[in-house]
Amino acid sequence: MGKKLKEDSVDSSEYGEPAQYDPTFNGPIRKRGCTDIICCVLFMVVILGYMAVGILAWLYGDPRHVLYPRNSTGMFCGIGLNEAQPSVFYFDILKCATSVNVMAAVLNGLQCPTTQVCVEKCPDVFWALNPLAYLPDAKPQNYFNQSLCVPSFDLASTKLKVKEIVEQELCPFFYTPTISVLGRCVPDVTALKNIPIDFANTPGLPSSINDTVNGIRNATGDIVNGFNAKEIGVRIFEDFASSWQWIIAALVIAMVVSFLFLLLLRFIAPVMVWVLIFGVLAVGAYGIYHCWWEYDNYRNSTVSITDIGFTTNFKVYLQVKETWLAFLIIISVVEGILLLTLIFLRTRILIAIALIQESSKAVSHMMSTLFYPLVTFVLLVVCVAYWGITALYLATSGIPVYKVVALNSTQDNCGQIGGNVTCDPQTFYNSTDYSWCPSARCIFIKYNNEGLLQRNLFNLQIYNVVAFLWCINFVIALGQCTLAGAFASYYWAFSKPSDIPTFPLSQAFIRTLRYHVGSLAFGALILTLIQVVRIILEYLDHKTRAAQNPCARFLMCCLKCCFWCLEKFIKFLNRNAYIMIAVYGKNFCVSAKNAFMLLMRNIVRVVVLDKVTDLLLFFGKLLVVGGVGVLAFFFFSGRIRLPGSNFRTEMLNYYWMPIIVVVVGAYLIAHGFFSVYNMCVDTLFLCFLEDLERHDGTMQKPYYMSKNLMKILNKKNKGPKNGKGKD
Repeated sequence: MGKKLKEDSVDSSEYGEPAQYDPTFNGPIRKRGCTDIICCVLFMVVILGYMAVGILAWLYGDPRHVLYPRNSTGMFCGIGLNEAQPSVFYFDILKCATSVNVMAAVLNGLQCPTTQVCVEKCPDVFWALNPLAYLPDAKPQNYFNQSLCVPSFDLASTKLKVKEIVEQELCPFFYTPTISVLGRCVPDVTALKNIPIDFANTPGLPSSINDTVNGIRNATGDIVNGFNAKEIGVRIFEDFASSWQWIIAALVIAMVVSFLFLLLLRFIAPVMVWVLIFGVLAVGAYGIYHCWWEYDNYRNSTVSITDIGFTTNFKVYLQVKETWLAFLIIISVVEGILLLTLIFLRTRILIAIALIQESSKAVSHMMSTLFYPLVTFVLLVVCVAYWGITALYLATSGIPVYKVVALNSTQDNCGQIGGNVTCDPQTFYNSTDYSWCPSARCIFIKYNNEGLLQRNLFNLQIYNVVAFLWCINFVIALGQCTLAGAFASYYWAFSKPSDIPTFPLSQAFIRTLRYHVGSLAFGALILTLIQVVRIILEYLDHKTRAAQNPCARFLMCCLKCCFWCLEKFIKFLNRNAYIMIAVYGKNFCVSAKNAFMLLMRNIVRVVVLDKVTDLLLFFGKLLVVGGVGVLAFFFFSGRIRLPGSNFRTEMLNYYWMPIIVVVVGAYLIAHGFFSVYNMCVDTLFLCFLEDLERHDGTMQKPYYMSKNLMKILNKKNKGPKNGKGKD
């Protein structure tokens, strides 16, 4: 293979023999068979089981328990009989936060240990029961609002006294301004600062009014002067409504800039890479100069670092010469390593640049590959949506269980209620079974877990998570293998672009789905198992953190770090295995082994290409995101105006909101484009290494690489085909 190749490669006896010449090979194998059939069947069975779980969840689940609020009788607000009353009003919302013992013991979900009624509109004023209502001849209908009382309670015909109505929580005895959040009437924090002075100190009112209002004051004192979440949400929505056209325009600009950047890399990659490399060296050189200058300033100082000792004021350490001497030595060593690396690895850097240029050409010949991430994105959205909906329906499977709970167990004989008596909330408040305990309530506890499905809900949720992770990893693997197949067909086309197959991306996608679902599922399963272990470790660490000693924390940290590194390695191995699968059509294990051995035989080239590509793509993302972000800042802040535009920054409540959206969107767009480019570089790199091992440039075994790569390696094709294989 030549002296140069031998210098670049590791001993073949340790990492396998180099690939041998195959006269029938001229690109991705077309005559191939199905691989990893057992794993394919297993994956299909899991998918069918996943669909069955979703159907069961759909049949037995009722997400209304989460999506819609309920009143104390268990009826939903906003649908059915209560369609005209979309919000739930809490008689004493402070109990939701202060009744810790009751909440922890009996509540599950969004229920609260106070009477709840469905209302058409949340109260928006301060109101407290007039002390005159407690007079013996006071009529309740003159003091209470029927629309806020329990629906089954009729104020006009009741014989109960006001005191009894208040004790049984049939009507609220006070309320404050509230707003509807997710159908729940919660206190309006911006209005609480306007609580009337005499509201909580009206003579004759129950002390609970004073306690409750003062509690609200104390609990919200820090945020009373803050902001109203709903109002901010409305303002943000208004900002989007008035600027969405310009946000889309900015995102289109980000897409165009990303697209042009990738296409222009074939021309500007050498300049950019060398400018970035020498820029890093220049920064290091300035660091050496600055450290020497600081050291020289403090050279005659009599104060040493031993005189200072340990202090939290780190600025003190910058005033002694030993600190700058240490910085000088460290930066000099790093600078020396970088210079030596540049000198001895200059040829590998040139190869990396040439591969980056070649990748830009490949992308320009197959523009459709840049938009394939949209397919991956749609599939990922489907997976996430299916997982979320299934989890929601599973969580609400079963019939709600209600039990009798005494909110005040010290009152009368309420202590006899143990919380194990079931009840029906729709009939409980009309019966007299618990008239001897005014604070008795029929409260939602949990969903019935006595059925076969309900007893296995936890197992089904675990199955939902594992299947979800497997599907996510499979979708990502499908995208990587499809792109690898398309870019490999470009590299192995001897005369470019005439030999490039028609619709290479579509062919690669169909070929991958037809033959290699099992191999992709195999690689995705390995990654899924590691991710499950990481999730378990995070869960155990969260649950046992309070009881961990330093040794246990260190061990847990080491385990989490090891599995994080293992996950990164498996992702790297899978990525290269999918490239080999796309090219040669072999099973996952063989492809992973061949890819790993090939990379290990060229480990220096691997490291250089990886770092050069990372540096270049990082600069590209910084250019796209930073450039578009700065442009958005100047536009939305009103510093620049487009001629003929009717947009003004005064139209926005928060001009930074569209800027944030543009920056995040620009990053996602750049990441999508550059992920395709990164896959192209990795694919062409593996094909390049295979090309070097399989061929020698003779008529029988000509190189498929570009003339630029052959020039860097001092190689050329001999014979009549010397004119081919060109750019």
